[in-house]
Amino acid sequence: MTLRARAAAAAKLVELLLFPSICRLCGRLLEEPGERVVCRQCINRLAARRGPVCPCCGRFLQGPGEGHHCRRCLARPPAFSVHRSCGAYEEELKDIVLLLKYRRFAVLARPLAAFAEAALAEEDGLWIEADALVPVPLHKARERERGFNQSRAIAKELGRRMGFPLHDRNLVRVRDTPPQASLEAGERQGNVRNAYAVRDPRRIAGRTLVLVDDVYTTGATLRECSRVLAAAGARDVRALTIAQA
Repeated sequence: MTLRARAAAAAKLVELLLFPSICRLCGRLLEEPGERVVCRQCINRLAARRGPVCPCCGRFLQGPGEGHHCRRCLARPPAFSVHRSCGAYEEELKDIVLLLKYRRFAVLARPLAAFAEAALAEEDGLWIEADALVPVPLHKARERERGFNQSRAIAKELGRRMGFPLHDRNLVRVRDTPPQASLEAGERQGNVRNAYAVRDPRRIAGRTLVLVDDVYTTGATLRECSRVLAAAGARDVRALTIAQA
């Protein structure tokens, strides 16, 4: 066996040890080049949501017709100027987000970033004159426990694909509060109040930033992060999430 063949065989063995050999969603054998954890067929079933949304917070609106500002944005506009989600938090999209977030398959940030690019590349309000992507941070204890920040992994890959730098480790989480998913809707805004801070406002003063997170539910996290960034001097704050519950 040649040295190259041995190296290829060793690489394949390492791949089989690190990643499952069957799709975690459908059980199909992962045979195509580049397939990791979830097969390409399941990835291709990810569907971008098309339909009316609130032009500000991006909440999905039911029924046909044009988008309109939701009651909450009319009563209390967020500090971000626009938010968009790629798709509904259900079926394959929900399963892949959960595999990334709780099963620690960080490699799934790549197909999710590709999905975000395909779903939102035409949303000019997100991208025109944007300076950098900002991942929603985890508290250091939570990130240490999980091993990585899923929002940072997605933002890094999306930035690489779309040509935006990552503005990282400046927006930080300073309070380790209960996970938002464990709380009722009415408790979420209070749970994240004053949970974030900017280390060096000079690095964001006058810049247009795009927050990146995995799931949008009530919008409490994005509202608080954008409030902190705006207070620190950001010229404009926008936001995108992979899925909307």
